[in-house]
Amino acid sequence: MNDCRVFDGGVYFRHKIKWLRKEKLVELSTLKDKLKEYLPDDALLPIQEGYQFALKSHEGQKRKSGEPYLEHPLQTAIIVADLKLDANCIVAALLHDVVEDCGVELTEIEKKFGIEVTKLVDGVTKLGKLARPSKDGKVKSKKGGDDPHERIESLRKMFIAMAEDIRVVIIKLADRLHNMRTLKPLSPDKRRSIAQETMDIYAPLAHRLGIWQLEWELEDLSLRYLEPAKYKEVTQLVAARREERERYIAQVIRVLSDEFKKAGIKAEVYGRPKNIYGVYTKIKKYAADGKEFSDIYDLLAVRVLVDEIKDCYNALGVIHSLWRPIPGQFDDYIANPKDNMYQSLHTTVMALDTKPLEIQVRTYEMHRLSEYGIAAHWRYKEGAKGDMRFDEKVAWLRQLMDWQRELSMPDFLEMVKTDMFGDQVFVYTPQGEIKQMPSGSTPLDFAYRIHTELGHHCIGAKVNGKLVSLTYQLHNGDTIEILSTRADRGPSLDWLNPNSGYVNSSHARARIKQWFKRQEKATNIDTGKALLDKELRRLGIPLSEQEQIALLFKYDDMDDFLAALGCGEVNTHQIAVKLTAPPDAEEIPPSVVGPPAEVESAIQVMGVGDLLTHVARCCNPVPGDQIIGYITRTKGITVHRKDCPNVLNEDEKERLVKVEWGHVGQAYPVSVQVEANDRVGLLRDITTLVSDEKVNIATVSSVDYDDGVTVIYLTLHITDIKQLSRLLSKMDRIGGVLSVARSGEGAKRES
Repeated sequence: MNDCRVFDGGVYFRHKIKWLRKEKLVELSTLKDKLKEYLPDDALLPIQEGYQFALKSHEGQKRKSGEPYLEHPLQTAIIVADLKLDANCIVAALLHDVVEDCGVELTEIEKKFGIEVTKLVDGVTKLGKLARPSKDGKVKSKKGGDDPHERIESLRKMFIAMAEDIRVVIIKLADRLHNMRTLKPLSPDKRRSIAQETMDIYAPLAHRLGIWQLEWELEDLSLRYLEPAKYKEVTQLVAARREERERYIAQVIRVLSDEFKKAGIKAEVYGRPKNIYGVYTKIKKYAADGKEFSDIYDLLAVRVLVDEIKDCYNALGVIHSLWRPIPGQFDDYIANPKDNMYQSLHTTVMALDTKPLEIQVRTYEMHRLSEYGIAAHWRYKEGAKGDMRFDEKVAWLRQLMDWQRELSMPDFLEMVKTDMFGDQVFVYTPQGEIKQMPSGSTPLDFAYRIHTELGHHCIGAKVNGKLVSLTYQLHNGDTIEILSTRADRGPSLDWLNPNSGYVNSSHARARIKQWFKRQEKATNIDTGKALLDKELRRLGIPLSEQEQIALLFKYDDMDDFLAALGCGEVNTHQIAVKLTAPPDAEEIPPSVVGPPAEVESAIQVMGVGDLLTHVARCCNPVPGDQIIGYITRTKGITVHRKDCPNVLNEDEKERLVKVEWGHVGQAYPVSVQVEANDRVGLLRDITTLVSDEKVNIATVSSVDYDDGVTVIYLTLHITDIKQLSRLLSKMDRIGGVLSVARSGEGAKRES
């Protein structure tokens, strides 16, 4: 049977699809056209049989929108065909829901389509356990909801499936893309939850696999449902000046094409539009720098395609001789490819009318890989000899598999989202081996990436031959040498404090936590108690509230909480975070966290807000402190800390009223006491740090003592106790500082 009879509605299968809408025939024709571009005729027969099997299995089933359910596997197969994957992968895409939604046994699929298709269908079915909308619009979950542990475990399964056969995850990405295209019939809450999961996991996964075709659409569709107003705004902004940008790019293309022709370089030049989500992130970045949308110069960049690698560098020379390159805006991803196999030359130049313009130069082969990513390599792997570089290109996947076996579920999820899916920097070992690290990594992060024991024994580092602090943030091109000791030592608990800046990768943080967990529980309890006492004194919180703080972390047993604090499972910075969280706040998995809701009033009185209030100067409470109101006769309500002596000694208890924190954006005065060894530049270092944290200093004074110790008293305008905790932690690390605490709460200096 030839492909024409198979796909064009011959007598053989027309009766099988008579219930489909007329548009489905068009979609079948679309699938046929895509397959004929790269598959031989004999490969189309099993695809036809797969379609017939899916048609029979899903007969009578409808999606939430009311359309036949068969459209979903058909559209999934079309997306997979766009990536030009093999016939077995197309068949598996057509059948990917028949086991879970139609009760078809895997043995039946194996009998009709063979073991390879069966394994692909089984793999996608297992990934289907991830919470997702079914044909009836309900979110599937073994526990009946968006359980975070189930979500994380499903993520583990996804990476296991990737290691076994990466085509499984490509089908799953295609499945998710079509679900994102058809989210509208679902409820707003479900649309948002699915879109957040897509933005957190699926879009970054498509990026990590180098499949730009899927990545950009997943990002745009996610933004459409997560930030509908911003999506509409960006779309309108881009459309408003599109004609002007396109005229400019057309002029650039003409100039470049003429110059390449003169230089004897065969090149194709065209404009490259940025996707909506890319523009959205660029707008946010520019806004943080005080720039406007009109300042964004790479909304429509230029791409140059050539035949060979040497032509890339020759073309780059022509571009730089024509227009001046902007310093620091050149990246050579040909010599240093990204982990997702991406290769290209990126440069930004002052082009026509002295406007900055981004230009990418790559070969046609590099362009194919940038569009299809790992999918483009799969066909080479099928050959007798295989692609010798294929294993290299997915080395990060094997590393991921090692980590997922060793790390706890929350640590694994955090590591995936930050270390594997975040922005990256490229650095070198002293031997010249390139390593890809998460952006913001430090020498300690690098040491733990090389080997766990190297991280445990690290005592210093050199970057480009010079000694640097362990909090130094690595930059592209840095060469890092780790200095270690043979002494029997381990990591410092301070490394786990996010305010310290020692480690910023989840992988390093998880390794440090594991080391402390292996220590004796009794030792961890003692360490945790010392840390808790120090932090509470520093923040001015009564030690009697220790058990209440343990309950905030959902620990009924105080010893268990102290042990968790002592081994680094909980860090002192989280105490301040918990204290500022609403008392009834639920734990929300990171993948579904939305933007915080706005609160109208700074302090609410008995739940009503908008009454005249002011902060008591005797105790200066800040958001996170337990507070109570005192009704004055002429000044409204004065807000005190609950442990304020003036409140505890108040005779007229009926004048005390319940108050609570509302909006935390307002700044409150807080007195801080710093005890330090006196030295030149001490006050300058303290005030510089406070300024860098965007905190205002209202007053400052100091008292010097004969033993060379000075005590500095500052009044700072603090927004909440989280900011205070972060600031005190950083001040504590200034050279010569002995102790830092809220004034009146730390150790008193005797005259």
